[in-house]
Amino acid sequence: MHSRNYAWTIGVVLAVGVVLGIGVADLSAQMNDPRIGTWKLNVAKSTYSPGPAPQSLMVKVEAAGQGEKTTTDFVNADGTRTTTQYTANFDGKDSPLSGSQFGADMVSLKRIDARTTERTDKKGDKVVQVLARVVSQDGKTMTVTTKGTNAQGQAVNNVGVFEKQ
Repeated sequence: MHSRNYAWTIGVVLAVGVVLGIGVADLSAQMNDPRIGTWKLNVAKSTYSPGPAPQSLMVKVEAAGQGEKTTTDFVNADGTRTTTQYTANFDGKDSPLSGSQFGADMVSLKRIDARTTERTDKKGDKVVQVLARVVSQDGKTMTVTTKGTNAQGQAVNNVGVFEKQ
């Protein structure tokens, strides 16, 4: 009887250790994610096709679960302001997106490697744009290549260069 209780206790301790170990690993990965922080668009180094480029753009990325919470504040070319927000995991599953200038209402994320992520914006089942986001080796610059279709039906091919604040 004593050995059965001992085995059960060891099993519970191991299970708890595995759960905590995974939690610590996930937390560590989030803390080491180079995208976490605030990023400012360097308009002069960026290209927007068809354009026009925004006057300014700030992106705040926070760790959230197995993914990120992102808030993007635009000052558009005409001076109007727009804010987009989402919270999503890096699991390829759709999550709500608000404020998209392209009409998207869902976002999904995939982690390609430690410095590269992919974001796909959709309206219903239709892909509106795909953003490939790469953080430089030194962690000071993020390049975001956006391909898709804007609200006017024009092909979009933007390259945004962001500097960590």
